Amino acid sequence: MLALVGLTFGVAFGSALVPFISVEMWVVGVGARWPGVSCFIVGLVVAVAQVLGKLLYFYAARGDIKLPKFLHRKDKVRTKPSRLQRWFGPGTRMHRWGDWIHVKCKAHPNWMAGTHAVSSLVGVPPFMATSVLAGLAGMSTVMFIVTGMVGRFARFSFLAASPAMVMAWF
Repeated sequence: MLALVGLTFGVAFGSALVPFISVEMWVVGVGARWPGVSCFIVGLVVAVAQVLGKLLYFYAARGDIKLPKFLHRKDKVRTKPSRLQRWFGPGTRMHRWGDWIHVKCKAHPNWMAGTHAVSSLVGVPPFMATSVLAGLAGMSTVMFIVTGMVGRFARFSFLAASPAMVMAWF
């Protein structure tokens, strides 16, 4: 049991850092293969690992963690602006809209709590994106952890229990 919990923690933490790992598939598989394992234990382990992993993105967005040099953008010298710069570059409508949202998020950091809570429960908008936005908006660390833990616990407890619920219907 302890090995399964440790492995689940590792998969969940890895999926928090690398978005190509599907922790949802892992949790459903654990619920299907080991129906005796409590769905609440699985939900709690995955919630803790996911929030710990996303804290790294949160702190990096806030500027508390300095990223290594290879993750910094390199300035390119261009004679003609790229298509992306024509749409999103300084002075464009999209850039002004992004600045407006950034100012609103800075003015009201707790507005991000609702978005982050919904994202942690449903997954839309992506939890990774809201974790970064919460850091940029200046959301408190306690609020980030609480909203993320509650939503992730409910989501993954339900997913761990779903194979047993489906089998009970048949």
